[in-house]
Amino acid sequence: MTDTEARRRAALAAGLERLIAAHPALAAVLAEVGPPEPRILEPDFAALLRIVVGQQVSTASAAAIWQRLSAAGGDDVSVFRSFDDAALGAIGFSRAKMRYGRALADAVASGALDPAGLARLPGEEAAARLVALPGIGRWTADIFRMFALGDPDVFPVGDLALREAVRMTLDLEVRPDLPQAEALTAAWRPERSAAALLLWRLYRHRRGIAVLGADRPGATVAADTGL
Repeated sequence: MTDTEARRRAALAAGLERLIAAHPALAAVLAEVGPPEPRILEPDFAALLRIVVGQQVSTASAAAIWQRLSAAGGDDVSVFRSFDDAALGAIGFSRAKMRYGRALADAVASGALDPAGLARLPGEEAAARLVALPGIGRWTADIFRMFALGDPDVFPVGDLALREAVRMTLDLEVRPDLPQAEALTAAWRPERSAAALLLWRLYRHRRGIAVLGADRPGATVAADTGL
């Protein structure tokens, strides 16, 4: 186990302990599904591109695209920039994601964006740097902050699976919209990332559908990215 894994596991366990002590609804979820695993990505171009690939597609589709891309060396920024439209199209990139991927690659290659350096910024400032790029909405920024930067206080309300899990957890009649989810999950600060991992696990447990936080990083059910 790496030092990063050890730190993330310890932080997740401590966060869950504080959450279940203060919130009976989350304690009930933990008792039902057990503790989630931490999800760890390197804070680099490949991780951010992988999250972009996972936007608005199924887990299986995103995994297949990423496998083809990484096999071709496209998880390296220089190699990715060398691919023409035909190469990216064969891998499975849409026209929109070609544009988003190239904008990201150019920003990283030029030094305009330092993915690892975002860890030194406050969470909201890191998110602002990311969403300034084409194709990166709040959901993508939140996922990168959670899994790559290790931010302990992120709840990606743009993720439909998470909002449905909020409905399940709080026994609501309907799934909350984005503002409602923001308000409902504010009580879980400053451990919202731990709550999100737990609720993704709940969604998979009850629905039997693979989702980002309860399976492998890089793909999820459809999210409201606004892209």
